[in-house]
Formats: sequence, structure tokens, C-alpha cells
Amino acid sequence: MTSMQPESAAREEAEPGAAKKLRPARTTATRQKLFDASMELIGERGAAGVTVDEIAAAAGVSKGTVYYNFGSKSDLIAQLLRHGVDILKGRLLGAPEEADTAAGDPLLAMEAMIGQAMDFMAEYPSFARLWVSENWRTPSEWQGTFTLLRAELLQVIGEAVERVARVYPVDPSVSRGSLETAIFGACFVVGLDRQTYNPERTRDQSVAAIMAIMRGYVLRETPPRG
Repeated sequence: MTSMQPESAAREEAEPGAAKKLRPARTTATRQKLFDASMELIGERGAAGVTVDEIAAAAGVSKGTVYYNFGSKSDLIAQLLRHGVDILKGRLLGAPEEADTAAGDPLLAMEAMIGQAMDFMAEYPSFARLWVSENWRTPSEWQGTFTLLRAELLQVIGEAVERVARVYPVDPSVSRGSLETAIFGACFVVGLDRQTYNPERTRDQSVAAIMAIMRGYVLRETPPRG
């Protein structure tokens, strides 16, 4: 990856905290190795209990490489959160294209999206643990980072909910923001609960449980209009 352009560098200097921590890592390959290694270690002991030396050793890179790419352990964790959310967002946004939506049914697209979220939680359970444990901690070192990333994920869910509302009659008494938050939180909690306590629970059972939230918002599941 090329070095930062002067205009970008100036903008980064002007942006405090979270925005600065979300700058791209220099190589995707290194970032992925550090992501995998960090998530495994953090899943075992939590973010505070893991050192940069341990992360570097587990990733098979030097400690200097970690600092070269991220600057500090705090920046590393922030960048790992960004990397994980980018993976999750990519899967959520790609889900409707993979769904059987020949009839243009946005509920099927939503179901496919939630299925992708469950697959992500199964593949990266330690990321889900980090998110759940740190996201609501106050004060949190990464509160600004979580605020930005949470907003991005809620926007993806909100757009999917809006597509449903354009096709189906929905309950106007339900707060759209609360609905999006319920689906968002359920994806993390149900996915993590399945990995930690109920491995016998199937992916489809987990998806159906979360979809019950969405189906409760729909007043009548008539065939999509149009």
C-alpha cells in the first residue's frame, strides 16, 4: 500500500482519537495475520491481558512490524476492530445477492444477511467476545472507535429494514432505531451464545430466532407487492 498523501495526512492530524486509530494498515496480509492471532489471544484472556510481544509472536512477525503498522497496542486493537467490521460489513452487503430473491422479497434478503452474521460469529467468536465485552464498558479506551463502527453496521441493517418496510405493511408503533438495535444486538448475542454455550444449536435455528424480531415488525406476510 502506498504512503499517505499529504492531504490525507493533514486531515488525519486534524481528526482526534477514533478517526486517527482507523487509518488503514500498510499491508492487508499483515493485518489479517495480526487479526487472526490477536483474536485468538484476546478470546482467551481479554484485550488487557495480551501484550504486543505475544501478538507479534503468534502472528509470526516482529514486534517492530506491529509498531510500524499500528503505532501502539491501542491503535492495533482499534485497527483490528475496523478490520473485523469490514469483513462483517462485506458479508452483510453481499448477502442479498446470494439469497433466492427472484420474487424481490426483502425478508429473504434479511434472512440471508442474518445467516451471514451467524457465519461470521462462528468463524470469529473471539471478535464477538471482544465487541460484547468492550462495547458497553464505560469508560472504554475504544469508545470513539465503537461509536463509528456501530453506526456503520446499524446503517446496513437499517437499509435492509427500510427495504422490508417499502414492500410489507409494518407496525408503525415500533421505533425503527430500536428495531435495528435489537437485530444488531441479537446477531452478536445469539451468535456468541451458540458458540459458547449451545454448540448443538444449528445456524438455521439461530437465524429463525433473530428473524422472529423482524417478522413481528411485519403486520402481514403477504406476497411482496410489485
